[in-house]
Amino acid sequence: MRLVHGPAEPSELPPHHQLVVELRALRKVGLSRVRQISHPGLAAASAAGLPTGPEEPAAGIERLLRAAVHWLDGSVQPPGNHLAPDPPAAGPVGELARAAAHSFGLVGAASQIAGERRKAAAAVFGVTTESFRHRQERQVIDRLADAVLGLAGAGAPPEGTPFPQATPPEVPHAVARMTGPPVHYDTAPGAVPAHPDIQVHLSPIELLRDIDVLVSSENTYLEMSKIFRNTVSGALRRAAAARDETNAVIDDPLARELRDWMARHGRSGLQVPPGTVVPTGPGALARRGVRRVLHAAVAVPRRTGNGYEACESTVVEAVSAAFRVAAAERDAHEPPLSSLCFPVLGAGRGGLQPERAARWLRWAVEEELRADPRWTVHLVTRTPALIPVLRGAEQG
Repeated sequence: MRLVHGPAEPSELPPHHQLVVELRALRKVGLSRVRQISHPGLAAASAAGLPTGPEEPAAGIERLLRAAVHWLDGSVQPPGNHLAPDPPAAGPVGELARAAAHSFGLVGAASQIAGERRKAAAAVFGVTTESFRHRQERQVIDRLADAVLGLAGAGAPPEGTPFPQATPPEVPHAVARMTGPPVHYDTAPGAVPAHPDIQVHLSPIELLRDIDVLVSSENTYLEMSKIFRNTVSGALRRAAAARDETNAVIDDPLARELRDWMARHGRSGLQVPPGTVVPTGPGALARRGVRRVLHAAVAVPRRTGNGYEACESTVVEAVSAAFRVAAAERDAHEPPLSSLCFPVLGAGRGGLQPERAARWLRWAVEEELRADPRWTVHLVTRTPALIPVLRGAEQG
């Protein structure tokens, strides 16, 4: 077995553009199939940077990528590294690391197909898979190539010193487990919530229980996402649907009630003003203790006809309207409605940067609670990096 103790010369390492090409190809098949394809650049980087020999290039590539993801996360900084820049201290770093881990099959089911891995990576940024493919995925692969070169250029540590992550645990922060009960950060031991009536959950919104009112994000035509899509709107539509014994959908109550509302108000096929909020029943979500669903029109079609956009003022207007609609219905229920749950409005199809959307949501909710403190508010996200923002721990 050949051990490399010193930094590899830059000329011995593959060029950055070659690694980018190979990483793109590897992303398509996933690390579980790395042995089925040839990656000479990654193999060379692995041989330069890890104590591994030519008899196990696939294992070396996987270990190198795991270490590179740790570097992106900021948990590993190769000593003497002269090729890769220092990773930023906070913010997008964790998102890049988590997205890279999902993209290459380092977390979750190793057998996931490329589309499933891309969807999981896109969820880290709170964007659609198509948007992620055209934007963030390129940045993820580019930065991962930087990290691979940095780790390879640093060389293996002296003999007897374990290489960081030579037998790595699961990538830290690489995946938010979406099964089981939601994580209640504001009630964690030692945690002091910034506002006593705001609770923050790391969970899909449709898995929450015993919250009276859930808020869904829609476009200004009040058209819900397709029932199979991994958006807040699609997830709530799916969870609320009635099904027969074969699990086939036999009633789509949320979308049906929205269409009925549009018809009654003469808006069929027309837009409603941004920030409009329309209530419907909960459908099958009633089994989880949900009593109403409020549909907030926050995504406005772009004038170019390509996608949607949202702005901060629409998020504020939608939050205010949701409180007004809920207050108007509050006493019509027994017991009265008392809790609302908001996802990060405007951060999906709306196109707002997730952190910015989360800050405006938090601010808008606090403003409404000052005016009407009767409510308990729940904020929910599937993106771990947004938790501190939603808790009010990050401002500005």
